[in-house]
Amino acid sequence: MNYFNYFTEIEDAFIRRRGKHLLLSPLDWALIESWKEMGLPLHVALRGIEKAFDSWESKPRKRTVKSLLYCQEEVEAQFAEWKEARVGAADNANEPEQQVEDERMFSKAAVLEHLRRGRATLLEISSRRKREGGDDFADTLERAAKILLDLEQDFVASAQPDTRKLEQSLSGVERMISEAVRAAAGAERLATVEREVKDQLKPYRKQMETLVYQQTLENLLLKRLREQFGIPRLSLFYL
Repeated sequence: MNYFNYFTEIEDAFIRRRGKHLLLSPLDWALIESWKEMGLPLHVALRGIEKAFDSWESKPRKRTVKSLLYCQEEVEAQFAEWKEARVGAADNANEPEQQVEDERMFSKAAVLEHLRRGRATLLEISSRRKREGGDDFADTLERAAKILLDLEQDFVASAQPDTRKLEQSLSGVERMISEAVRAAAGAERLATVEREVKDQLKPYRKQMETLVYQQTLENLLLKRLREQFGIPRLSLFYL
């Protein structure tokens, strides 16, 4: 499965097995992002979803599956088995073939448009904050925009652009912005958003592993803050 299909393939599998169209919730998307950041392979996630629904369909149920969280336990069990089976194996055995497939996913024009759009938005927010007096957050966004310009120029100049390396660079820029967003939000707003997110996760807390819970909490928290500040996602997953 393609590296950049991670989100859409999982969403499609869930909707297909559920049998009725249902958009994933922000919590579901945060869970998928947690799986991605844990290094959980796409094919393992899809297998876990299939097995979870197979189990659900084998018993009479009155309620329908409404959230991807229903599949979480099976997906992570499959991940644990996959990791155990790969002990001592070469993790990157198929990396060259996978990279060729990944690079065919997007046209050069689409990637460049994504970078330019993100850069323009960051500069717009930075300029607005500077007109209001300026702060460290405005400076960080301006720095991030300059990095995006460098990445854009490098991508244009490359005869064979490497989308994986570009994605790694974009992840670094997003981490820098996330730290700045936290600081700009301030302790009071941060505490308020964190309480809201914890309340949203409360019904699922007991069935979530500690690592997954913490990662999902962090993803949802940052998602809320990014939305409040109008910060775009830079990753090619959101192209």
